[in-house]
Amino acid sequence: MQQRSIETRRRIMSAAIALFSAQGYNVSGVAEICSAAGVSKGAFYHHFPSKQALFVAVLEEWLAGLDSEIKRIRGVSGSVTESLLAMTGVMRDIFSQAEGQLPMFLEFWVQAARNPEIEALVIAPYRRYRHFFAGVIQQGIDQGEFEDVDADLAAGMLVSMAVGYILQGLVDPGGADWGMQAQQSLERVIGSLRRRAG
Repeated sequence: MQQRSIETRRRIMSAAIALFSAQGYNVSGVAEICSAAGVSKGAFYHHFPSKQALFVAVLEEWLAGLDSEIKRIRGVSGSVTESLLAMTGVMRDIFSQAEGQLPMFLEFWVQAARNPEIEALVIAPYRRYRHFFAGVIQQGIDQGEFEDVDADLAAGMLVSMAVGYILQGLVDPGGADWGMQAQQSLERVIGSLRRRAG
């Protein structure tokens, strides 16, 4: 019974992601999500009290996956430089795993502008990532791997660059291999932080 409940919740979330990506949050109704997921409205409301709660669950699951991967990389990589370079691969993963679903990122931002609860959920991770990367960069500075730079500014550059590539992937999906370009650009920024010999 537990497994079936988990599968039902997963089907609802998958259907919502597909619909939110294809036509937006506001246009996608609960009935349409239920139809796409092959579940009743009763099953929907058993798992989610509202469409907004479903939207928040989708956002939280995506962020939890991203957080987990970043922490995993930091835990297994050696030097600060190796950790940051390994993390650039996450950008390629975002683009490859989100094939056709990148509009969900835009939906998160659009809904954040309209809803304080969603705004808090969307803004918090960006601040958290900036703080996290600033701490990693500062560690690199303290250990002599990086030049003595403003760690907060450098972290802001990394996060802004990542978000910028996601936006480019949204508005011009066929224009380039955005995941690869994001990874290569982030690698260059990280390389520029490295302490020069002499």
